[in-house]
Amino acid sequence: MTGAGRYLVVGFGVTGKAVAAWARAQGAEAVVVEDRPNPASEAAAGELGVEFVGRPSPDRLAELVASADVVVPSPGVPVEHPVFDLAARAGRPVLSEIELACSRLDPHRGLEGHRGLEGHRGLEGHSGGAPRLVAITGTNGKTTVTTLVTAMLCASGVDSIAGGNIGRPLIEAVGEGASVVVAEVSSFQLQFTDRFHPRVSCWLNLTEDHLDWHPGLGHYAAAKARVWARQQAGDTAVYALGDPVVAASAATLAPGVRRIGFALDDPAAAYHVEGDRLCSDEVGAFLDVAELPRALPHDLTNSLAAAAVARAAGAGWDGIAEALRATAPLAHRVQLVGEGAGVAWYDDSKATTPASVLAAVAGFGSVVLIAGGRNKGLDLDALGNTVPPVRAVIAIGESAGEVEAAFEGRAPVVRAASMPEAVESAAGAARPGDAVVLSPGAASFDWYRSYGERGDHFASLVRARPEIGQNETPDPPNDVQKGSR
Repeated sequence: MTGAGRYLVVGFGVTGKAVAAWARAQGAEAVVVEDRPNPASEAAAGELGVEFVGRPSPDRLAELVASADVVVPSPGVPVEHPVFDLAARAGRPVLSEIELACSRLDPHRGLEGHRGLEGHRGLEGHSGGAPRLVAITGTNGKTTVTTLVTAMLCASGVDSIAGGNIGRPLIEAVGEGASVVVAEVSSFQLQFTDRFHPRVSCWLNLTEDHLDWHPGLGHYAAAKARVWARQQAGDTAVYALGDPVVAASAATLAPGVRRIGFALDDPAAAYHVEGDRLCSDEVGAFLDVAELPRALPHDLTNSLAAAAVARAAGAGWDGIAEALRATAPLAHRVQLVGEGAGVAWYDDSKATTPASVLAAVAGFGSVVLIAGGRNKGLDLDALGNTVPPVRAVIAIGESAGEVEAAFEGRAPVVRAASMPEAVESAAGAARPGDAVVLSPGAASFDWYRSYGERGDHFASLVRARPEIGQNETPDPPNDVQKGSR
């Protein structure tokens, strides 16, 4: 034992493996708890030199918690997992991986004060000094904005890398030697932070989500607000001026924190749209809307937010404009996957909340909507507010009944028992000029392992239809891990 602590890592997916590897590199002890053990995971733990405990009994789990200095849950650990109650009873801190990553950025602030971690080592030997941390959260648009900000910084000659909830664990990204680390952070990750301190933060929006984990919207909002809880004079907070919860939280920021608001159609915002141009108070118009690869309402909002964040983090205006022109929309986010017989088909499988569905369909004139899946504890009645432009609905998945109820008296609904049936029903309902949009408003885990798998299946079914043209060029997938430096 080196004084670097003993970590109990709960869950051994991408995040858990990164935390375990980091702990061992610190000379600390690590024990991994995995409720779904398999030989590959156990072998990976052995290679890292950490103890692996699969499906521990309640007594064994209590022993592991009591012997740990810190409990580090992975993002997928459900709220009802007994480890949280055991940690509270034993007085053990529960910290997310992004908290550990932030301590690595600044060895002087580190994890001192957390029981057993007084000897924690910071970013010793980091060749470029501690990188600046930019953190982006919100219910919708986090990945898009994180990707855009990273591209803007790189186009401006600032060595940058994306990490966090975007795919690469933040604790790995901060050790890559980049000048700036741009982190997508979720409410779960923020919930278990104490000293997480980005120099530039951004809260994009707040709508109901993850209420199967958070006990209520207030709890969810409080977790999001932790993105700027530790900011201080000289830091920057970018926020949605038109979101009442976000704006109210921004008003409570510490003295000296620079606040920058963005809004689609409010000239009082520092970043806004005037006519057909994206504008900033600093330089006026910095890009024509027509130059964007796509210009749906949420594309414009995300572009404004990304420009504000990137500029605060050191990007130049030329780099900002270059990245906005060149960065294609990400896969599964209102992605065109086929056209034929006058109908355009879009994969918006990433939309897992009613608010994201509302945003997706707002840019269309007439929509046949495919919606449903596993509800995350949200009120799906809000889906009915998509009428118009939605004029017909195909209800899928476990929540098909809730989707049907949301549109009662507003639009005709057909239930489908599979994705092939949903695509066939949508083709039958569609008219020339319509957009068929898979925008579920719910999670994918009833039928699929991920929203990506759901979207890919939908796209393959669409492209196999005989009326779909063979020479269209749908938006290409965008791998957020490629070219992120």
